[in-house]
Amino acid sequence: MSRAEAPPAGAAQHPAPTVGALWTLGLFRSELLVTFRRWRTLALLAVLAAVPVVVGLAVRIETRDGGSIGGGAEGGPAFISQVTNNGLFLVFTSLAATLPFFLPMTVGVVAGDAVAGEAGAGTLRYLLVAPAGRTRLLAAKFTAVLAFCLVATLTVAVFALVTGALLFPTGEVTLLSGTSVSFGEGLARALAIALAVAVSLVGLAALGLFVSTLTDSGVAAMAATVGLLITVQILNAIPQLEAVQPFLFPHHWLSFADLLRDPVYWDGIVKNLGLQAAYTAVFASAAWARFSTRDVTV
Repeated sequence: MSRAEAPPAGAAQHPAPTVGALWTLGLFRSELLVTFRRWRTLALLAVLAAVPVVVGLAVRIETRDGGSIGGGAEGGPAFISQVTNNGLFLVFTSLAATLPFFLPMTVGVVAGDAVAGEAGAGTLRYLLVAPAGRTRLLAAKFTAVLAFCLVATLTVAVFALVTGALLFPTGEVTLLSGTSVSFGEGLARALAIALAVAVSLVGLAALGLFVSTLTDSGVAAMAATVGLLITVQILNAIPQLEAVQPFLFPHHWLSFADLLRDPVYWDGIVKNLGLQAAYTAVFASAAWARFSTRDVTV
């Protein structure tokens, strides 16, 4: 072939990766829109938004005549008694109140429906026809679930912050260790806590995605994921199972409270991050192995 007949350098090399990247970005965008436009997702976010409002009003009513509200093992989170002194503590209280069940339940519903819901509706096979491929489709769905983890957590935090600012005074924040910090630093710690809570849900999201690849029924996948969540939470509360509890994904969830200490206690936080990473690696890989070999006929 002469130099004149040879194709221009790069003419047939760059378009293919560009097209693939555009398909991937379009797939991610599509999954995000599908996830956050579902009425179920919006209803779950509305419930999460209502929790800090209800908690704030309850504390306000309880203390309007000079009464006090307890904290600790019998009265709720240890910092709930600080809400009346600083509205920013409503953020921490609301996250502690929703993390054991409400927040993970919503993640379990969204993750469980990610693949099984499409299969049950008969739309999964049409998605697999697209050039993106199964791996990128599963990655897009997992990304959408992770985005929901963050949005759900921020929904609780933002509504708690607004409610706390409206109902209670704000100003310097007294940490659990007794140190006072500026309101700006308190806000930064609140954001760090919200991110820590969102990351705490990643392992459950991977577990839910794996369950979703095992069935064609979205309802069954959601029920199984939430059922597993409840079962593990019960196991985590039984003293006789102390030896295995450090390996259960919710065991270190409440370690975010250590961000309210000065200095910060990093041990529990690091253990939680490592545990979530391990669960994500195991169940995301299992979901990929199952989904990449799955026979989709409906």
